[in-house]
Amino acid sequence: MKSTRLLATLITLALVLTSVAQAATREEKRVADAADVVDQLSRIPEKSIPPNLLSRAYAVAVVPGVVRAAFGVGARRGKGVIVVRQDDNSWSNPAFVTLTGGSLGWQIGAESTDVILVFKTRKGVDGIANGTLTLGANASVAAGPLGRTTSAATDIEFQAEVYSYSRSRGLFAGIALEGAGVTMDRKANAAFYGSTSMTPEKIFVSSPNIAPDIANTFVQVLTAQTARLPVSPGMQAGAGPTAGEAEEESTVRTFGVPEPGDDDETEYDPNY
Repeated sequence: MKSTRLLATLITLALVLTSVAQAATREEKRVADAADVVDQLSRIPEKSIPPNLLSRAYAVAVVPGVVRAAFGVGARRGKGVIVVRQDDNSWSNPAFVTLTGGSLGWQIGAESTDVILVFKTRKGVDGIANGTLTLGANASVAAGPLGRTTSAATDIEFQAEVYSYSRSRGLFAGIALEGAGVTMDRKANAAFYGSTSMTPEKIFVSSPNIAPDIANTFVQVLTAQTARLPVSPGMQAGAGPTAGEAEEESTVRTFGVPEPGDDDETEYDPNY
């Protein structure tokens, strides 16, 4: 009898471990797919997210492969990741999010769409961490502008709190996501980091050493896209940092968090 119970216990444990391993593999693939989406930003600079907007972002969420959901007419659902900017201008470890929204603004005939959300302030990210952020209701959202020419003006003002983009058939476009909801995927966070106690706050301030290697790959790819500072006099429009500066920014990842008294509405200053 004891041997039977022991065997049953071992089988159950094996099934649980297998399930956890499979979940971790899914999360790693999600991060890898997100890195690929970000990498595509540089392929067609005239039809991509303006570097000036990315360089001023407080957070960036990437949701690859958003597909038509079965629970509603025209509804869409996808799973992705979000990172936040640290005080030293580096990006945090990724936390996992789920995007659920309607079909408004999607390219006709597209069965799968990659989505990028660029957050200008901390407010929207806090909303996701604390529950659900409804775009347009809890944070103003707008279809993002495209092209390098947008980044040429140093005094350009981006008024919305969140800018949304889609990528279908290799091309980026601004997308209307009014009413879409963004929630934290806590099960995915636990699977990826191997702990149920990994809250979004802990993830954002933790060392990159706690995450699988693919997390650092994603951060490096994003850093390569967001290292550009707004154009200054004497600097060619759309130009990025020198090779040495880019290498330094892509390898340094010291983590910090805003002080408790910081104003959540304050935009990120790239010259900080």
